Amino acid sequence: MALHFLADTASTAQPGDDVVLSGAEAHHAANVRRLRAGETVTVGDGRGVWLEGAATQVSAREVVVRVATRTTVDAPTPQLILVQALAKGDRDELAVQAATELGVDRIIPWQAERSVSRWDGKADKALARWRTIVREAAKQAHRAWLPEVAEPVDTAGLTRLMPGVRMLVLEPSATQPLTALDLGADSRGIALVVGPEGGVSPNELSALSTAGAEPVRLGTTVLRTSTAGAAALSVANVALGRW
Repeated sequence: MALHFLADTASTAQPGDDVVLSGAEAHHAANVRRLRAGETVTVGDGRGVWLEGAATQVSAREVVVRVATRTTVDAPTPQLILVQALAKGDRDELAVQAATELGVDRIIPWQAERSVSRWDGKADKALARWRTIVREAAKQAHRAWLPEVAEPVDTAGLTRLMPGVRMLVLEPSATQPLTALDLGADSRGIALVVGPEGGVSPNELSALSTAGAEPVRLGTTVLRTSTAGAAALSVANVALGRW
């Protein structure tokens, strides 16, 4: 499969045009992926534009791609959203990477009550880190749409998202399995809420349920915060016919 890259200039490029990759993207193409002139690559803008062409010039400072074809990929509907609680170590980052590879459309960092990790005073740096992970994972997965990483929310902020989406809280004690829901019948966005290492607190479950969220479970075991979202997204992809 051809290597895939992202460039804002891909948005307006047409067959016969040259698209230039520069900065970190050119360095990655030339020095990390070992791209060579003449190789076929794909380039996107992360917003549905998909170009295919051949590299005509390759250096660590600049890579030039001559566009052969252009297509536009529609955004998937309904939108799949991962609400990922902040977690210690790199567990939340692993969750974000896997979710991007599995087709999530939007990611919302959640400062849950039991989150060991706190973004207080370092939210900008942490958010930039998540967005970098998403960008690289989207390129690896050859995705036409780059998932949005939203600003972090607390539980009160999470409840305010309810009117626009169907929110499903992954909770091992729930009686309703995720596999029993008809997700394809809902045209709203579907938000999958994953708690931190200690789980979603009773107060949070109560607040989210009062606001309209539905507790659901995945099987009979308890998954880590780094894997629960990926498992739920896999179920949703099948239910929505994406897979």
